[in-house]
Amino acid sequence: MDSAGVDSATEEEYATQSKLLKDFMSIPSIDKAWIFNSCSGPQAMVAMSQANLLANKRRKFMLSGHISKESNQPVNFHWAPFPTEMTGASAFVPSPSGLKLLVIRNPPEKESPTKFEIWSSSQLEKEFHIPQKVHGSVYVDGWFEGISWNSDETLVAYVAEEPSRTKPTFDHLGCYKKNNSLDKMDIGSWEGQGDWEEEWGEAYAGKKQPALFVINVESGEVEHIKGVPRSISVGQVVWSPNSKDSAQYLVFVGWLGDKRKLGIKYCSNRPCAIYAVRLKEPKDDANEAFPLHNLTKSISSGYSPRFSKDGKFLVFLSAKTAADIGAHWVAESLHKIKWPSDGKLTGSIDIVDVVQVVNCPDDGSFPGLYGTDLLSDPWLSDGHTIILSSYWRSFRVILSLNLQSGELSRVSPNDSDYSWSILALNGDDIVAVSSSPVSVPEIKYGKKVLDPAGKPSWQWSNIQKPIFKCSDKVTLGLSFLQFKIIKVPVSNVSECLTEGAKRPIEAIYVSSSKPKENGKCDPLVVVIHGGPHSVATCSFSKTLAYLSSIGYSLLNVNYRGSLGFGKEALQSLSGNVGSQDVNDVLSAVDHAIEMGLADPSRITVLGGSHGGFLATHLIGQAPDKFVAAAARNPVCNIASLVGITDTPDWGFFHAYGDKKHYTEAPSPEDMSRFHQVSPISHISKVKTPTLFILGAMDLRVPISNGLQYMRALKEKGVEVKVLVFPNDNHPLDRPQTDYESFLNTAVWFNKYCKL
Repeated sequence: MDSAGVDSATEEEYATQSKLLKDFMSIPSIDKAWIFNSCSGPQAMVAMSQANLLANKRRKFMLSGHISKESNQPVNFHWAPFPTEMTGASAFVPSPSGLKLLVIRNPPEKESPTKFEIWSSSQLEKEFHIPQKVHGSVYVDGWFEGISWNSDETLVAYVAEEPSRTKPTFDHLGCYKKNNSLDKMDIGSWEGQGDWEEEWGEAYAGKKQPALFVINVESGEVEHIKGVPRSISVGQVVWSPNSKDSAQYLVFVGWLGDKRKLGIKYCSNRPCAIYAVRLKEPKDDANEAFPLHNLTKSISSGYSPRFSKDGKFLVFLSAKTAADIGAHWVAESLHKIKWPSDGKLTGSIDIVDVVQVVNCPDDGSFPGLYGTDLLSDPWLSDGHTIILSSYWRSFRVILSLNLQSGELSRVSPNDSDYSWSILALNGDDIVAVSSSPVSVPEIKYGKKVLDPAGKPSWQWSNIQKPIFKCSDKVTLGLSFLQFKIIKVPVSNVSECLTEGAKRPIEAIYVSSSKPKENGKCDPLVVVIHGGPHSVATCSFSKTLAYLSSIGYSLLNVNYRGSLGFGKEALQSLSGNVGSQDVNDVLSAVDHAIEMGLADPSRITVLGGSHGGFLATHLIGQAPDKFVAAAARNPVCNIASLVGITDTPDWGFFHAYGDKKHYTEAPSPEDMSRFHQVSPISHISKVKTPTLFILGAMDLRVPISNGLQYMRALKEKGVEVKVLVFPNDNHPLDRPQTDYESFLNTAVWFNKYCKL
């Protein structure tokens, strides 16, 4: 062993693996796209990002190009020779006409101003610096994201942090100073802490209250929209239809935080509503307070508001099932509201159900909406058809929904085994991104056509010139990979289960197409998604593709409780974690062995969050099944988690199956139940060597949870390795963290699989 505790062979393996992993990590991601019409035809602008390992950040850049759609010729994108890096940009938002681009730059230093830049097609036209006394950083991701141009492109509404509240000050003698003012000459004076305020948990640590602002893009004048109480956190703002005869409103989503702000990241179960507040006009009294209208008070959840092209109605999504029962994510529903033609919001508002939750879908039929993605302008030219993306079993698909007839159909190809997401609309044509576990993301173009009966469909074509090129090593590694969906019958089916909970589950199996030496299977990595209410899809993952390319088969299991399989299957997991989900994963592994797809002597397991919960459960409940494990920020002991996590309700819900048990003061009976369903209750049986990958800034599953379990394993002599990233939170997704995590995972698995 050398002085660092690593032998020369292991050191050489790290060096070898790091070269290939770096190539996979350098593959760019396609984030967003916009299409604009110009005199020379449609123009595309694609926002992309790429890991910058040296800076430990993601490099953002834009690639633009001209779209040619000549008759009888394939659609082609003529890309600019080089992309443009958007250094320091937090967000970029094109105006409705496409003639202006708003670039927002949030400063890394808290005291520095936020910058608003207005660009034309050829130059920077205006730049405004918004000081901290006006507001803090603009929210550019997550639930509170919301940046919206008005129709005549003179105003932009957005969500930003409220200005810091005044804190108490004390002079050099410790005496309280009136008016809370500190003079630079007051040597020895200091600013006190003031009252502590609740935050929205994971990913929002240090963020101040989200509030609503409007900036005039001509003058740079910023208005803080009054009338929204501090008990409401705002997000997702849009403008109401512009009419000369009616007042204009700002429509936004609001989350109540008057008691405790439970963690909101990845949690659609937080009650929310869609509100409207009238925008002041020059003739109004400056001190006049306009009422705040709750447009969705009859249901517990409403978000993603979108106005129709003609302004006659407002559509929105709802996770009311999640908000009502307590599961952090379930099927969504879609609704619409008639918007008053005179702009006067009075009386009751009728909410019309458009797409409802599906309990138990038949094979091949629509399973409901899950993780729905709506463009800022998702409408086709007919004004009543909306295009959206959603999960459909182990895929992501593109759907069209006719709000007049209620007809919903699949737009992405029915026979495709890839996942598809919408990027932009070009009139009635669709620009999408498609990928698979063995194929990097590619842009696809869907041209709308009508059959003899007038029913629309989309003809999909590849873009001739790829948007990026992978290294030769990556291309070669992927060329030998294949994948398929495996149906796995569930075990221990009882009569008390709903019909949807009895249906087979799915697992995505990725393997090499190379002939096996002596017919022996490659070692298998069982990959388990978190949540538990999330889903593994047939889409590209750089890190998992890297594991596949170095000789591992993958089994990505969608156990009951995963999104995209209907309400009954999803909710069957409630109150059954640590048993039903564990049995589903073991059934999938045994099924793969029976099919001859896995060598039972070389099986490993990898999971994060609830996937880590299952990984540590599996090595305890099936101690002879796995030769190695890797757990990323795993839930190991719910009893020690509920008092320190930002989502204590998660533990109560999954232990009991409902939210009525939730309390800030768990009883001894609660603690006993939490321990019973946790991996740590099986610690005495564990013998699998386990790698722990932990983020010290994790608020969802604080680092102490994984460390407690790890120390218990060390105490009984099980081999462990621990990586702690001091500046990472729950996703562990910063470039260097992602890189080191999977480099160590590969070396760890290789050690025990004799690869």
